[in-house]
Amino acid sequence: MSAVSSPRPLSLRALRESDLNAVMAIEVRGYPYPWTRGIFQDCLRAGYPALALEEDGLLMGYGVLSIAADEAHVLNVCVDPLCQSRGHGRFLLRALVKLARDHGAQRVFLEVRPSNTPALALYHSEGFNEIGRRPRYYPARDGREDALVMAMELVDDDIQAMPPL
Repeated sequence: MSAVSSPRPLSLRALRESDLNAVMAIEVRGYPYPWTRGIFQDCLRAGYPALALEEDGLLMGYGVLSIAADEAHVLNVCVDPLCQSRGHGRFLLRALVKLARDHGAQRVFLEVRPSNTPALALYHSEGFNEIGRRPRYYPARDGREDALVMAMELVDDDIQAMPPL
């Protein structure tokens, strides 16, 4: 009888400065214009909620939020390109949205490159809608690339009254 390997359990925890070597290795594999270590340090030192996604104790991805008043902004979400297309991004995105909700956010925003079709498909399938565009937001090989601004309203499961317009 052959052994059937079951999917390894994913776990989430708070992202720490001690994770930044692994984060930077993933960041440079994942993005042509990665965040710097200093940006991650600034976010962590400012107390921004940030998650580390692990599989068998190895960092597979991470996400960083900012939350102000009743709005959250996904600043960075990344799964190691060596581990993509396994549902890890969806798992991490859902955890970030739950974290935003747990912190009292009523809506979540993010930006994404129009050329990042896998991320766009994920965000649409999770209920994000395009609400605008930031011209020339991202650095690109041939100059700058726009960002699509997307948002999701976080609504309680049991609505007693319609929210204000």
